[in-house]
Amino acid sequence: MKLKTLRNKIDLVDRHILGLLNKRAGLALEIGMIKAKHKKAVYVPDREKEVYGSITSANKGPLKDEALKAIYREILSSALSLQKPLRISYLGPELTFTHIAAMKKFGASVEYISCDSITDVFDEVEKGRADYGVVPIENSTEGAVTHTLDMFIDSELKICSEIYLDISHNVLSNVKDIKRIKNVYSKDQVFAQCRRWLENNLPRAELIEVSSTAKAAQLASKNKSCAAIASSLAASKYRLRVIAASIEDSKYNVTRFLVIGRNTVSNPTKEDKTSIMVSIRDKVGALHDLLALFKRNKINLTKIESRPSKKRAWDYYFFIDLEGHYEDSNVRRALSRLKNAVSYIKILGSYPVSNDHNKEGIVLNESIG
Repeated sequence: MKLKTLRNKIDLVDRHILGLLNKRAGLALEIGMIKAKHKKAVYVPDREKEVYGSITSANKGPLKDEALKAIYREILSSALSLQKPLRISYLGPELTFTHIAAMKKFGASVEYISCDSITDVFDEVEKGRADYGVVPIENSTEGAVTHTLDMFIDSELKICSEIYLDISHNVLSNVKDIKRIKNVYSKDQVFAQCRRWLENNLPRAELIEVSSTAKAAQLASKNKSCAAIASSLAASKYRLRVIAASIEDSKYNVTRFLVIGRNTVSNPTKEDKTSIMVSIRDKVGALHDLLALFKRNKINLTKIESRPSKKRAWDYYFFIDLEGHYEDSNVRRALSRLKNAVSYIKILGSYPVSNDHNKEGIVLNESIG
């Protein structure tokens, strides 16, 4: 009787929650009409950060913050889709790590567009066929994704958000004996991240590079003597067995992804990051002077990466991530002075810092996973 009574109470709570969710959705629709009237972006990264911060600071349990954020991810996703059907391009195919990162950010209520390359992700957004794109930018063990960096040289798209995803690599196959595996499919970066395990356990297997981990799983599903290194979600999708889990060399294997969009502006949140691209003049001490300028303005640089301009020999662009929003007084002052010190500067965007570094997990609906 006590169990039935408790379940009846849960049913009452569920009906109350349902009423509040629909009330919230109605308010979101009103906000959507205001955004449409003033031609404002539907996705607002600083508001997203504010909502997550508000619910976690008010949370007294027993639900964990990570569980609440997973729930609210879908609430926010459904609200966005009510305001405007969103389309998100990503480096595919389905269930690549980039796809998983995109779902972590935008939830299940938006449409996802699989792209064959990072260039295609940018193209879909630039041509208006997608509202936003998700691309990898760097891995904690293998460094920068240079293709993404190079795309920003000519693209006018802006960075509006970032996503951190813990990367766990698994050997997927339908073989019963691991010694029977002759070929292993995956991305070159994945092989690099799992080098020690592969040398110790599959020293004779041929490592075959493919465009994505999801493509690797697809190929492995068609050949009984082959395996793939991919996510556990890919194993479910392509009906493969996980014969070895978490084979990455470093347990701190995290990939950072960027959300890119057209003219998306994020308001300051007091926890922001600004990304810029500069080309310095060819003179002694030019890079030192650039770095000293940020130090004088008490700005911490979290990333600096050089890439050849591909226009002249030994001519480079520097991609820099710095703490702060370009509307902050010290950042605005530093960037203003920087314009006089470099030959070229482009502000790629200011956006909220992702605080969780993917300490939360990702909850997928069965319709997606």
